[in-house]
Amino acid sequence: MTVLQSFEKAVLNEVCPAGEAWMCEVKKGQYFRIIDLEGNQAVDTLFMSAENPTERYSAMDTLAILIEEQAYAMDSSTGFSLHSDIVANYVNNFGNEEQKQKWLPKMATGEVVTAIAMTEPGTGSDLQAVRTTAVLDGDDYVINGSKIFITNGYLCDMVVVVCKTGNNDKGSANLSLIIVEADRAGFSKGKPLNKIGMKGQDTCELFFDNVRVPKENLLGMEGMGFIMLMKELAWERMLVAIICQAGAEAAFAHTVQYTKDRKAFGKPISAFQNTRFKLAELRTEIDFCRTYLDRCMELQLEEKLSVEAAAAAKYKISDMFSKIVDECLQLHGGYGYMLEYPIARAYIDHRANRIYAGTNEIMKELISRTL
Repeated sequence: MTVLQSFEKAVLNEVCPAGEAWMCEVKKGQYFRIIDLEGNQAVDTLFMSAENPTERYSAMDTLAILIEEQAYAMDSSTGFSLHSDIVANYVNNFGNEEQKQKWLPKMATGEVVTAIAMTEPGTGSDLQAVRTTAVLDGDDYVINGSKIFITNGYLCDMVVVVCKTGNNDKGSANLSLIIVEADRAGFSKGKPLNKIGMKGQDTCELFFDNVRVPKENLLGMEGMGFIMLMKELAWERMLVAIICQAGAEAAFAHTVQYTKDRKAFGKPISAFQNTRFKLAELRTEIDFCRTYLDRCMELQLEEKLSVEAAAAAKYKISDMFSKIVDECLQLHGGYGYMLEYPIARAYIDHRANRIYAGTNEIMKELISRTL
């Protein structure tokens, strides 16, 4: 069984049916149940090799396909792609050999759940306004501050924290990334936040009260945090675009079938010109965005994807998904407002895509800077 086949089977047979239960009760055992679904395929499920953790199975093209599969299944019950595709990249790309060997194998098997903490109360998307500090005291960094809206925060065993180090007047030049283990004294977690959607993905506040970590926990070089974030955020925004594209295609497919099955005034609603024209419009939007996304993926694989191109993909495709899912819900009528229908879940889950990984307004700002 291939990695993709194993993943498809896991998502369709185990993850999606369990999604409702996971929405109601966030537990580490349930959250990473997917890792155990295929026995030895656990490593494949998280896209990393525990035996050689610095290598990915088929690089980003395979990752994109697997992410699409989860999104196409209209499943949002776990945030493990943040763990395996985002946090793992920071450790793999910027960590030293000791850090890679310590964390990546455990991340691959699910023994360790990870998060990355950027956003703070009151700062939103402004990374240069980060107030969490890490002050060097002998051989330790002492961390103070708080973070909010942290995916995997409640369940994480390790978190990569964006901190200010050194001179606070240096702006982005004094940002650093520091690994913090969840069992460190002074580190605490808030309760999972009550979101309108994506209930299965835990999101919470994190608090740092004189948390001491050894200076060996510094990821990369001190003061290089902003540069590292900018390098990785382009891929994170591509992940959002991939999820939105697959989600839009899935919502459209569900809706086309629904309009063929649902009858009104003695005939399928797909027979009405209004329905046909609306579906034609949606199909055109989806196909145009797919073309741009595929081109961006080609550039990503060639390491030529620009910051503004990734921003455009995230902005345009998440906006497109909003239009698609809204129109598809409308074509479902009253049933589209019922949570047992996939289109309703997609409607409430999708809204976050225009906010996280940088709001769409920030994406426009990034694009405009190149004009």
